[in-house]
Amino acid sequence: MATKNLSILFVASEVEGLIKSGGLADVAKALPEALHTLQQDVRITLPAYQKMAGLDQAVTLLETSLDHWPHTEYAVKQLEVAGVPVYAIDCPQYYDRPEMYAENNQAYADNGERFAFFSAACLDMLPKLGFQPDIVHANDWHTGFVPYLLKHRYGNDEFFSATKSVLSIHNAVFKGVFSYDELQVLPEMHTRYAPDAAVSPTHVTMLRAGVLNADKINAVSPTYAEELKTELGSHGMAAEFQQRADDLVGILNGCDYSAWNPQTDSLLPANYKANRQSMVRGKKACKKELQQRVGLQTEDVAVYGMVCRLTNQKGIHYLLPILSDFLKHDVQVVIVGTGDPVLASQLKEIAAKHSDKFAFVEAYSNELAHLVEAGADFFIMPSEFEPCGLNQIYSMAYGTLPIVRGVGGLRDSVNDYDVDPQNATGFVFEQPEPYALLNVLQRSLLLYAQQPNEVKRVQLYAMGQNFCWNKAADEYLELYHTALNH
Repeated sequence: MATKNLSILFVASEVEGLIKSGGLADVAKALPEALHTLQQDVRITLPAYQKMAGLDQAVTLLETSLDHWPHTEYAVKQLEVAGVPVYAIDCPQYYDRPEMYAENNQAYADNGERFAFFSAACLDMLPKLGFQPDIVHANDWHTGFVPYLLKHRYGNDEFFSATKSVLSIHNAVFKGVFSYDELQVLPEMHTRYAPDAAVSPTHVTMLRAGVLNADKINAVSPTYAEELKTELGSHGMAAEFQQRADDLVGILNGCDYSAWNPQTDSLLPANYKANRQSMVRGKKACKKELQQRVGLQTEDVAVYGMVCRLTNQKGIHYLLPILSDFLKHDVQVVIVGTGDPVLASQLKEIAAKHSDKFAFVEAYSNELAHLVEAGADFFIMPSEFEPCGLNQIYSMAYGTLPIVRGVGGLRDSVNDYDVDPQNATGFVFEQPEPYALLNVLQRSLLLYAQQPNEVKRVQLYAMGQNFCWNKAADEYLELYHTALNH
């Protein structure tokens, strides 16, 4: 592989350690950190949101305005995350608000303009800061205009002549659909003609602009990259992904074990490591604490945990119809999450009827999430689709066997017990049907009841899996070099 160290600008709408709403933020911290460890000159840029940690103390590197119309004034503030320099683009009219994307479940009306401006500013600032990246790495719809502008606005600009773009797809269900009128901050949209971004005579999608203009595209797991080429898996953009198939790869996300490691996890009542005695003792203490915390009987019974956003994407609608049937067995189920109020009320109803066996905690609690990962025997992730997924990887690290549907990153990271008992790390079901989920839950329970030693062997084997970021970072570097030789 080429040895030349690269300069990389990593462009994202959120970064763990500064501000976060989901998995994108985890990647936006961990991947640059891993690339930095590999001696690459990587820098991150994101909008300077009001709530961002450390913004008040940050040094202002640049006060300027866009070279292109509408010449919006902005500043660049410097922060750092995990040793990587961060450029926060400060423009109060867009980012000085209580939240990142939405308030009270209502998206900000000018989100198209806010992120189109961000895409323009993060390229505009580079010559002024004297940073000339080999690769600009954009992420999801918010930054879809970055590859677009690199090609259309800066295609003949000497400064960017050697710069290539990569776009990562973390979740293609969100596309950033806006009308030309909502994107007037970009002169390129004034003509109302942008065939490589448009989805109708009046609307464009930022994700499409990125997919059709990036030099290389990657999805956050190999299976998700394949799914994006299908109608069902791409949520309506199959043609674009098929068109770019030669430039599309799948790279499975790594896992940030610094936060998710049962040996060092300060949120657990007992730490444990991957040997049998330690694991059995540690998980027993964590199970007891979990049962007490959520008000279930402290008894030695199979505990099934689930921590997720309450949405159909996470497969709650496969679980609801069969949950009462499953609770007839000698089990306990703990679900922690917030989201769709309709799904939440259905879970509350079941919890009221089966309060001795089922606890539903309607909360977003990091502490409880760690306790569920450690205290449960099995972790339920029956997702409708899952580009990568992290909870199945955390679960394995904690010796908790994931029960997943065979889609996206779940298929790429979990080995099913019935298919290959020796190398198993969990259980996989295929059909998007409630009874397929009930069947796999019962399979796992049967193993737990009849072969407790075998379950412990599989749990230990799962704890030995390593999805570290170094491996993923190597694959990204290879992708960057392919883009440069494009």
